[in-house]
Amino acid sequence: MTARTLNLDDSLYQYLLDVSLRETPLLKRLRDETQALPMARWQVAPEQGQFLALLVKLIGAKRLLEVGTFTGCSALCMAAALPEDGSLICCDIPGDYNVTARRYWQEAGLSKRIDLRLAPALETLAQLDQHEPFDLVFIDADKANYPAYLEHALRLLRVGGLAVFDNTLWSGRVLEENPESEDTRAIQALNRALKDDSRVDPSLLPLGDGLTLCRKRYTRSCR
Repeated sequence: MTARTLNLDDSLYQYLLDVSLRETPLLKRLRDETQALPMARWQVAPEQGQFLALLVKLIGAKRLLEVGTFTGCSALCMAAALPEDGSLICCDIPGDYNVTARRYWQEAGLSKRIDLRLAPALETLAQLDQHEPFDLVFIDADKANYPAYLEHALRLLRVGGLAVFDNTLWSGRVLEENPESEDTRAIQALNRALKDDSRVDPSLLPLGDGLTLCRKRYTRSCR
């Protein structure tokens, strides 16, 4: 028994996957193909993808927004969890991996649910209408813009909706006292700000590289 979160060694982590991970052969192929790429570290952990799908179902989400899509693994997990009339807007920049994402979405029969918009994410987000709110926003893109992505997410989410940030433990680099990396400084700033942000109910989970959930609360500005 322990009163704190366990550290997972390789054996315990494998046990976690063995007893809890439900993964289609298609999703496994996508993850394996992505792992062969130079930027493989951008991919979400398999247990994170499954958790995102569960969140979609738990809150009855129909409209999703993703900032940072890469080869489309997390998008595939979330889109598969949507109802037939659900939709997902993905924000990313042009890259060879866009073709991979679209190929797997097509094979999964989910391409009609997913709208991939290729441009700097801040430009795409600024064009989205807050009067058509989203139920969940998943953010896993350039870390330096995390604080800005939070503001857009809160503008675009419905009350009770979720903003979910990946990499908020940043492989332990959040402990650096004077980080040279702008990305590290931005994640530190986001984490500190969320703790006291009255607009959200936050929880940082030690899942993958750190996954922070922020439930949008009702405020007068939400009227």
